[in-house]
Amino acid sequence: MSSDSIAESQSPQQPAASLRLWPGIVIVVCLWLIQIWSITGEFALIKFMLGKMISPIASILGLIIWWLFATRLRWNDRRLSTIVLAVVAIAAPLIAGSNFPAMPMMIYAIPILSTVWVAWLVLTIPLSWPIRQYGLACLFVLIGAVCSMLRLDGMDGSFAAEFHWRWEPTGEAQLLSELTTPRATSSVKDAVQALQPTDWPCFRGPNRDGKVYGVSITTDWEANPPKELWRHRIGPGWSSFAVVGPRVFTQEQRGEQELVVCYEARTGAEVWSHSNATRFTEVVAGAGPRATPTFHEGRIYSCGANGALNCLNAETGKLIWTQDIKVDTKAKVPQWGFSSSPLVTNNLVTVFAGGPDGKSLVAYHIEDGKLAWTAGTGLLSYCSPETVVIDDVEQILFPTEDGLTSFEPATGQVLWLHEWPAPGIARVAQPAQVAKDQILIGTGMNLGLRRITVTKNGESWSTQENWTSKEIKPYFNDFVISDHQIYGFDGPVFMSLNADDGKKTWKTRGSGKGYGTGQVLLLADQKLLLVLTEVGEIALVEANPKEFREIAKIPAISGKTWNHPVISGNILFVRNGEEAAAFELTLKSPQAPADENPEK
Repeated sequence: MSSDSIAESQSPQQPAASLRLWPGIVIVVCLWLIQIWSITGEFALIKFMLGKMISPIASILGLIIWWLFATRLRWNDRRLSTIVLAVVAIAAPLIAGSNFPAMPMMIYAIPILSTVWVAWLVLTIPLSWPIRQYGLACLFVLIGAVCSMLRLDGMDGSFAAEFHWRWEPTGEAQLLSELTTPRATSSVKDAVQALQPTDWPCFRGPNRDGKVYGVSITTDWEANPPKELWRHRIGPGWSSFAVVGPRVFTQEQRGEQELVVCYEARTGAEVWSHSNATRFTEVVAGAGPRATPTFHEGRIYSCGANGALNCLNAETGKLIWTQDIKVDTKAKVPQWGFSSSPLVTNNLVTVFAGGPDGKSLVAYHIEDGKLAWTAGTGLLSYCSPETVVIDDVEQILFPTEDGLTSFEPATGQVLWLHEWPAPGIARVAQPAQVAKDQILIGTGMNLGLRRITVTKNGESWSTQENWTSKEIKPYFNDFVISDHQIYGFDGPVFMSLNADDGKKTWKTRGSGKGYGTGQVLLLADQKLLLVLTEVGEIALVEANPKEFREIAKIPAISGKTWNHPVISGNILFVRNGEEAAAFELTLKSPQAPADENPEK
């Protein structure tokens, strides 16, 4: 007699004693072992894909095959349960809509559903089969109902989801509600002045290296804590700040409008805003622009997440010209949006587009926005172009999945390419000049950090690898360099490497709950690191090659924080996708003029 016949002969009022459970138990146990393995140790793309993508799909397919063909249940029972499961699986995401996208449904709902499914059958063996069957159907419906009521508000740096109930207002919704009553705006109309030594005109500072010059602060924050000047809600986005004199510039999303906003530095009052009717959002980081505005000679240049490149009057916010970089390059909006903070040099503004056929990088004339050149072949990157001088030749550096490319600023001519292929992996961390002819290239996803030497031979260039280290794998967390020492993040771990040989000198998660995937600045004059943690705390750490030493730490803002902090003069500016704040720092000594980076 076949197993199906045996199952059919069972009385529906009797416990399904012949139910074959062990395959389901094995599948669920293997699923959770892989899940645990994927989040332990160092982050790697293959571990994440196997643990969070492949194993849930494989487990649910395995359970369905087991249920239909190897459980010894009557066919009607198998069919009914499968139909209920299918209805729940289809209905829940349809009801949830964009609040619970497919990826987190797979990462979280499938393991929970699988575990509940098998656990219920194991724990209810003494019960009659109708009770077990209908109870299982009710559990499926309950799980689907709970999923439909959840909203995903992105993921943190370790890809842990941030769930809230659908009826809870988002930070953006609360901001829009507050703005129905006009926020106090600035009545001061001071002209934006010429750059001062301690201004911060673009992404990561004047040299785009995350270094603060001319500022020394007191480190005893128990006696002299940072004084909060202002804080208020802000629209979502992962922009940092440009700071020039009394003005602060950033980008944010407000509903269906993507904005460049100017605030007063000391009060936070809004001076002006410019909007583009567009919205970008994705499942991991959420909504809003990704790039940081750039100030140059009285103008603000901004790049939106959907590719709008604006040139604005820095004093009034009036639009001077705009371009859609997708039109000129045939580029598609990247998975996580256009993230290139504009670079202004040689009367051109340059951003990454990622277009095909030699249209990786694109440059426009700053006066009228007309296309100047396109160049490069890389299609994947979330970096920003930066300039360095090597062998007395100014050049633009830009990393893509191909490696690191150098461009001639005026023409876009490729000077050299250091090949370090990362197929399908977008580089995010900024390269850094560690010596006059040497560059550091950082890559996440288990590729690591590489130091190269660039050499000019007549009219030609060549590069040579000095070392490659997997001790630190900067993904979207930029690193800083002080006295031949590298300080930065390896996933959620803050650490230090020797820049000469790439060897680890210390590694720590930081105090308390750790720093997460945060960002770091270097106060170069006093060899002091300022870390903005992923949960919005500010920590002071010695730039000490021998040991980790945290000096002070205070809470600053609430919520997931990936944005780069800024220090301009004696004011620290921080923000995330929900709020922004400014703190006055007590100076240790009078400000001194900024020096050139001695390591360049």
